[in-house]
Amino acid sequence: MSVTKQRPSAADRDIAPSNALQSDFNANDDGDSMDADERYLRALGYKQSLHRQWKFFESFAASFAALYSVGGIRTTFTIGVGAGGPAAYWSSYVITCVFVFITAAVLAEVCSALPAAGSIYFWAAESGGRRYGRLFGFIVAWWSTTAWTTFVASNCQAAANFLLSEITVFGLNFPTDPTDIRFRAVQWIVSEGILFLAIGMNYMDPKTYKTIFRVAVGIILLDFVLNMVWLPIAVSRSYGFQDAKYVFTQTFNETGAPPVWNWMLSFYVTAGILVGFEASGHISEETQNASVVAARGIWWSAVASALIGFPLVILFLFCLPNLDTLYSLGAPQPFVEIYALTLGQGGHVFMNVICIIGLIFNTTVAGVASSRLIWAVARDGVLPFSGWISQVSAKKEPRNAIIVMHVVASLLLCTILASPVAFTSLVSAAGVPTITAYALIAFGRFFLTPRKFQHSPWSLGKWSRPFTFIALVWNLYLAAVLFSPLYFPVTGATFNYSPVIFAAITLFGLLTYWLTPEEKWLPAARLGKVHQLEAEYE
Repeated sequence: MSVTKQRPSAADRDIAPSNALQSDFNANDDGDSMDADERYLRALGYKQSLHRQWKFFESFAASFAALYSVGGIRTTFTIGVGAGGPAAYWSSYVITCVFVFITAAVLAEVCSALPAAGSIYFWAAESGGRRYGRLFGFIVAWWSTTAWTTFVASNCQAAANFLLSEITVFGLNFPTDPTDIRFRAVQWIVSEGILFLAIGMNYMDPKTYKTIFRVAVGIILLDFVLNMVWLPIAVSRSYGFQDAKYVFTQTFNETGAPPVWNWMLSFYVTAGILVGFEASGHISEETQNASVVAARGIWWSAVASALIGFPLVILFLFCLPNLDTLYSLGAPQPFVEIYALTLGQGGHVFMNVICIIGLIFNTTVAGVASSRLIWAVARDGVLPFSGWISQVSAKKEPRNAIIVMHVVASLLLCTILASPVAFTSLVSAAGVPTITAYALIAFGRFFLTPRKFQHSPWSLGKWSRPFTFIALVWNLYLAAVLFSPLYFPVTGATFNYSPVIFAAITLFGLLTYWLTPEEKWLPAARLGKVHQLEAEYE
């Protein structure tokens, strides 16, 4: 007796996998051969392709080390204290902490329901529902991959500036003016070398990389302790402390902006310090019990980064000299000269080495998040050569995605050679796409899919909806600040190119959305299937 093979229905074709890394919703898989993480991932539409060896510490470290709030405060301190003065800086930091906790809690809840690599763009796609999900996914994919890869490049330049500041400290006969092509050439070479070293660690096997996570966290804590203990002792023996009135009440206007907006611009720095805590979500497919552990990693890394940052902000306000002295320092990174003035020649060299090592490990951990994001987008087939990029090694690592990230970051660093404005303009947009992605996810969750994923393992319960709305408003406000010029009146030299670069990135997202066939990437039926599965589970 012959059996006629039935053709798949249109609905079945809509949710069929488009590549080998996606799961088949129509297949009857043997659940007995899978653990809970793999079954959950398959329900989200993907097969287990990466290793899954990491636990809570690695999840926490992925975000904590990627944020590196100690280094972020130090690198941007002179900008922050000039916008509104000390009073604006510390108060804005406190306000930022409160709203970062709320945003992190909202994203942790989403991550708990959707623990997939690439996290933030997948969350955006799901938050948009069947009608807007593909659009949100395409736009945030471009926003987030650009932001993380640019961040990797900018970190390398920051580390190079710490090293090259020794030219000024030791009085060497070589320029440190960014307008001098000789300095920029050396800065570029050093930055590329640091990038090679930092990203080179990403090729280590997952078991070995656990050590990298531990060293990264250890360096950050050592950096924090040395600043909290050693710096005030050294300041007391040199030029002395600022008084409490200066720290808690002094205001400045070094931006030239109207008084109220000048104060608001202090958020320009504090927002950039505490962003990127979704990195735990990027490695969720490599994390055991991801629906709980990755969510906890997001939340606790944001809390820990903010809490160690606040005493450091107060300490630096007490310990650093007045603005006239601060702005007169000629090194590419003024903090190196501050350490030289207070800790002495040998002491400042040791402290500078800690700063540079911290930034290198900050970069390598950020590279982990960036490469997983690129791999996840390639897995869904949107990138050129997606089949090659999404391949994994024998040890189940996305090595080709790491190569792509390395090449793109290296090319971004080449803009240092063009002019001092070119690279600065590119990195100025690093934080904006991530902040706007947070806002878009909150918008989708609040207005488009308000009743989806209410019973995730890590849940906010009745606080979910109000927190989501607060996260939306807060991140929209931050985006407005980050789009603003930092110095007034606005000229060609002081123009903030972030809106222009952001618009170009968004345009690429829209073009790929319009030009990519639905069946090739993020078909609405597959997005809707996740919501259907969750509804059936409930």
